Amino acid sequence: MSKLARLLPLDYRRRRLHRRAPPGPLRDFLATPFADTHQDYREADYVALDLETSGLDCHTDHILSIGHVSLQARRVLLGTARHILLKTPATLESANVGIHRLTDDMLAGGQTLTMALHALLPELAGKVLIAHHAQVEISFLQAACQQVFGAEWLMPVVDTQYLAQRRLDRRHAVYQPAALRLASLREAHHLPRYPAHHALSDAIATAELFLAETARMDTERIALTKLLYPQ
Repeated sequence: MSKLARLLPLDYRRRRLHRRAPPGPLRDFLATPFADTHQDYREADYVALDLETSGLDCHTDHILSIGHVSLQARRVLLGTARHILLKTPATLESANVGIHRLTDDMLAGGQTLTMALHALLPELAGKVLIAHHAQVEISFLQAACQQVFGAEWLMPVVDTQYLAQRRLDRRHAVYQPAALRLASLREAHHLPRYPAHHALSDAIATAELFLAETARMDTERIALTKLLYPQ
Protein backbone atom coordinates (compact mmCIF):
# COMPACT_ATOMS: atom_id res chain seq x y z
CA MET A 1 0.00 0.00 0.00
CA SER A 2 1.32 3.47 -0.88
CA LYS A 3 2.22 6.02 1.77
CA LEU A 4 -0.55 8.28 0.42
CA ALA A 5 -3.17 5.52 0.81
CA ARG A 6 -2.14 5.05 4.45
CA LEU A 7 -3.27 8.63 5.17
CA LEU A 8 -6.84 7.81 4.18
CA PRO A 9 -9.41 6.92 6.90
CA LEU A 10 -9.49 3.20 7.68
CA ASP A 11 -13.14 2.77 6.77
CA TYR A 12 -12.62 4.48 3.41
CA ARG A 13 -9.75 2.07 2.74
CA ARG A 14 -12.04 -0.81 3.75
CA ARG A 15 -14.60 0.21 1.14
CA ARG A 16 -11.93 0.38 -1.57
CA LEU A 17 -10.63 -3.07 -0.64
CA HIS A 18 -14.18 -4.46 -0.54
CA ARG A 19 -14.79 -3.42 -4.14
CA ARG A 20 -11.64 -5.25 -5.25
CA ALA A 21 -12.03 -8.43 -3.17
CA PRO A 22 -13.39 -11.60 -4.81
CA PRO A 23 -16.65 -13.10 -3.50
CA GLY A 24 -16.12 -15.08 -0.32
CA PRO A 25 -15.23 -14.69 3.37
CA LEU A 26 -12.76 -11.82 2.90
CA ARG A 27 -15.24 -9.80 0.84
CA ASP A 28 -17.94 -10.50 3.44
CA PHE A 29 -15.53 -9.37 6.20
CA LEU A 30 -14.76 -6.14 4.32
CA ALA A 31 -18.48 -5.53 3.74
CA THR A 32 -18.93 -4.91 7.49
CA PRO A 33 -18.20 -1.29 8.49
CA PHE A 34 -15.28 -0.79 10.83
CA ALA A 35 -15.86 0.53 14.35
CA ASP A 36 -16.38 4.28 14.48
CA THR A 37 -12.94 5.59 15.44
CA HIS A 38 -14.44 8.77 16.94
CA GLN A 39 -16.55 6.89 19.51
CA ASP A 40 -15.36 6.34 23.05
CA TYR A 41 -13.05 3.33 23.03
CA ARG A 42 -15.25 1.56 25.62
CA GLU A 43 -18.15 1.47 23.17
CA ALA A 44 -16.27 -0.66 20.61
CA ASP A 45 -16.17 -4.45 20.44
CA TYR A 46 -12.76 -6.08 20.40
CA VAL A 47 -11.09 -9.40 19.71
CA ALA A 48 -7.69 -10.17 21.21
CA LEU A 49 -5.66 -12.41 18.94
CA ASP A 50 -2.31 -14.15 19.00
CA LEU A 51 -0.56 -16.10 16.24
CA GLU A 52 2.16 -18.62 16.89
CA THR A 53 4.36 -18.82 13.80
CA SER A 54 7.38 -20.77 12.62
CA GLY A 55 9.38 -17.53 12.35
CA LEU A 56 8.97 -13.80 11.91
CA ASP A 57 9.06 -13.54 8.10
CA CYS A 58 5.49 -13.70 6.79
CA HIS A 59 6.79 -14.50 3.29
CA THR A 60 8.81 -17.59 4.21
CA ASP A 61 7.38 -18.69 7.58
CA HIS A 62 3.86 -19.90 8.34
CA ILE A 63 1.17 -19.79 11.01
CA LEU A 64 1.18 -22.73 13.43
CA SER A 65 -1.78 -21.79 15.63
CA ILE A 66 -4.33 -19.05 16.22
CA GLY A 67 -5.87 -18.03 19.54
CA HIS A 68 -8.53 -15.39 19.99
CA VAL A 69 -11.10 -14.16 22.51
CA SER A 70 -13.68 -11.35 22.31
CA LEU A 71 -14.05 -8.36 24.65
CA GLN A 72 -17.15 -6.26 25.19
CA ALA A 73 -17.90 -3.51 27.70
CA ARG A 74 -14.46 -4.01 29.27
CA ARG A 75 -15.09 -7.71 29.88
CA VAL A 76 -13.21 -10.66 28.46
CA LEU A 77 -15.82 -13.10 27.15
CA LEU A 78 -14.14 -16.42 27.87
CA GLY A 79 -17.01 -18.31 26.22
CA THR A 80 -15.79 -16.92 22.88
CA ALA A 81 -12.23 -18.23 23.31
CA ARG A 82 -10.97 -20.31 20.39
CA HIS A 83 -7.70 -22.14 19.68
CA ILE A 84 -6.98 -23.34 16.14
CA LEU A 85 -4.09 -25.55 15.07
CA LEU A 86 -3.02 -25.36 11.43
CA LYS A 87 -1.52 -27.95 9.14
CA THR A 88 2.02 -26.94 8.20
CA PRO A 89 3.53 -27.12 4.70
CA ALA A 90 6.94 -28.14 6.11
CA THR A 91 8.38 -30.22 8.93
CA LEU A 92 8.84 -28.22 12.12
CA GLU A 93 12.35 -27.38 13.21
CA SER A 94 13.40 -28.44 16.71
CA ALA A 95 13.41 -24.79 17.83
CA ASN A 96 9.73 -24.48 16.94
CA VAL A 97 8.86 -27.60 18.91
CA GLY A 98 10.79 -26.32 21.91
CA ILE A 99 9.23 -22.85 21.88
CA HIS A 100 5.62 -23.61 20.97
CA ARG A 101 5.40 -27.17 22.34
CA LEU A 102 3.69 -28.18 19.08
CA THR A 103 4.74 -31.23 17.09
CA ASP A 104 4.24 -32.34 13.50
CA ASP A 105 1.81 -35.02 14.70
CA MET A 106 -0.29 -32.44 16.55
CA LEU A 107 -0.45 -30.10 13.56
CA ALA A 108 -1.16 -32.92 11.11
CA GLY A 109 -4.72 -32.99 12.43
CA GLY A 110 -5.09 -29.22 12.23
CA GLN A 111 -7.02 -27.06 9.81
CA THR A 112 -5.79 -25.79 6.49
CA LEU A 113 -5.04 -22.08 6.24
CA THR A 114 -8.15 -21.67 4.09
CA MET A 115 -10.36 -23.39 6.68
CA ALA A 116 -8.86 -21.30 9.48
CA LEU A 117 -9.48 -18.01 7.66
CA HIS A 118 -13.05 -19.02 6.81
CA ALA A 119 -13.65 -19.51 10.55
CA LEU A 120 -11.65 -16.48 11.75
CA LEU A 121 -12.79 -13.65 9.50
CA PRO A 122 -16.46 -13.67 10.65
CA GLU A 123 -15.20 -13.43 14.25
CA LEU A 124 -13.19 -10.32 13.38
CA ALA A 125 -15.86 -8.48 11.36
CA GLY A 126 -16.84 -5.11 12.79
CA LYS A 127 -14.46 -5.41 15.75
CA VAL A 128 -11.12 -3.90 16.74
CA LEU A 129 -8.17 -6.27 16.87
CA ILE A 130 -5.97 -6.31 19.98
CA ALA A 131 -2.50 -7.83 19.70
CA HIS A 132 0.87 -7.48 21.43
CA HIS A 133 3.64 -6.36 19.07
CA ALA A 134 0.85 -6.31 16.51
CA GLN A 135 2.98 -5.98 13.39
CA VAL A 136 3.54 -9.75 13.50
CA GLU A 137 -0.20 -10.51 13.48
CA ILE A 138 -0.87 -7.81 10.86
CA SER A 139 1.82 -9.03 8.46
CA PHE A 140 0.90 -12.72 8.74
CA LEU A 141 -2.85 -12.08 8.35
CA GLN A 142 -2.19 -9.87 5.33
CA ALA A 143 0.04 -12.53 3.77
CA ALA A 144 -2.47 -15.29 4.54
CA CYS A 145 -5.34 -13.39 2.89
CA GLN A 146 -3.21 -12.64 -0.15
CA GLN A 147 -2.30 -16.34 -0.40
CA VAL A 148 -5.85 -17.68 0.04
CA PHE A 149 -8.03 -14.94 -1.47
CA GLY A 150 -5.59 -12.95 -3.60
CA ALA A 151 -6.73 -9.73 -1.90
CA GLU A 152 -5.72 -7.43 0.94
CA TRP A 153 -6.89 -7.63 4.56
CA LEU A 154 -7.26 -4.62 6.85
CA MET A 155 -8.88 -3.80 10.17
CA PRO A 156 -8.39 -1.34 13.07
CA VAL A 157 -5.75 -2.57 15.53
CA VAL A 158 -4.75 -1.74 19.10
CA ASP A 159 -1.21 -2.84 19.95
CA THR A 160 -0.75 -3.28 23.71
CA GLN A 161 3.02 -2.95 23.33
CA TYR A 162 2.54 0.36 21.50
CA LEU A 163 0.11 1.56 24.21
CA ALA A 164 2.61 0.76 26.96
CA GLN A 165 5.53 2.34 25.09
CA ARG A 166 3.60 5.59 24.61
CA ARG A 167 2.62 5.61 28.29
CA LEU A 168 6.24 5.20 29.39
CA ASP A 169 7.51 7.75 26.89
CA ARG A 170 4.98 10.35 28.10
CA ARG A 171 6.42 9.88 31.58
CA HIS A 172 9.97 10.16 30.22
CA ALA A 173 10.63 6.80 31.87
CA VAL A 174 13.89 4.97 31.29
CA TYR A 175 13.31 1.34 30.33
CA GLN A 176 14.90 -1.56 28.50
CA PRO A 177 13.23 -3.13 25.42
CA ALA A 178 12.56 -6.25 27.50
CA ALA A 179 10.24 -4.18 29.70
CA LEU A 180 7.79 -4.04 26.77
CA ARG A 181 7.39 -7.81 26.52
CA LEU A 182 3.97 -9.22 27.28
CA ALA A 183 5.11 -11.05 30.43
CA SER A 184 7.07 -8.03 31.73
CA LEU A 185 4.16 -5.64 31.29
CA ARG A 186 1.75 -8.08 32.93
CA GLU A 187 4.11 -8.38 35.88
CA ALA A 188 4.29 -4.57 36.13
CA HIS A 189 0.49 -4.48 36.32
CA HIS A 190 0.48 -7.32 38.92
CA LEU A 191 -1.34 -9.67 36.55
CA PRO A 192 -0.87 -13.45 36.98
CA ARG A 193 1.65 -15.44 34.98
CA TYR A 194 0.35 -17.57 32.11
CA PRO A 195 2.23 -20.12 29.99
CA ALA A 196 4.00 -18.28 27.16
CA HIS A 197 3.99 -19.14 23.45
CA HIS A 198 0.53 -20.67 23.48
CA ALA A 199 -1.76 -18.80 21.11
CA LEU A 200 -4.89 -18.87 23.28
CA SER A 201 -3.24 -18.13 26.62
CA ASP A 202 -1.29 -15.28 24.99
CA ALA A 203 -4.51 -13.90 23.46
CA ILE A 204 -6.20 -13.92 26.87
CA ALA A 205 -3.07 -12.43 28.46
CA THR A 206 -3.12 -9.64 25.86
CA ALA A 207 -6.82 -8.97 26.48
CA GLU A 208 -6.18 -8.59 30.21
CA LEU A 209 -3.16 -6.35 29.58
CA PHE A 210 -5.33 -4.11 27.38
CA LEU A 211 -7.82 -3.72 30.23
CA ALA A 212 -4.99 -2.93 32.65
CA GLU A 213 -3.36 -0.40 30.32
CA THR A 214 -6.65 1.41 29.73
CA ALA A 215 -7.94 1.24 33.32
CA ARG A 216 -6.49 4.68 34.09
CA MET A 217 -8.60 6.13 31.25
CA ASP A 218 -11.93 5.16 32.78
CA THR A 219 -12.62 8.61 34.20
CA GLU A 220 -12.56 10.38 30.84
CA ARG A 221 -13.84 9.96 27.32
CA ILE A 222 -11.10 8.72 25.00
CA ALA A 223 -11.75 8.43 21.27
CA LEU A 224 -10.88 5.03 19.88
CA THR A 225 -8.62 6.64 17.28
CA LYS A 226 -6.22 7.71 20.05
CA LEU A 227 -5.55 4.06 20.91
CA LEU A 228 -5.09 2.70 17.38
CA TYR A 229 -1.82 1.39 16.05
CA PRO A 230 -0.81 3.35 12.92
CA GLN A 231 -1.14 1.34 9.70
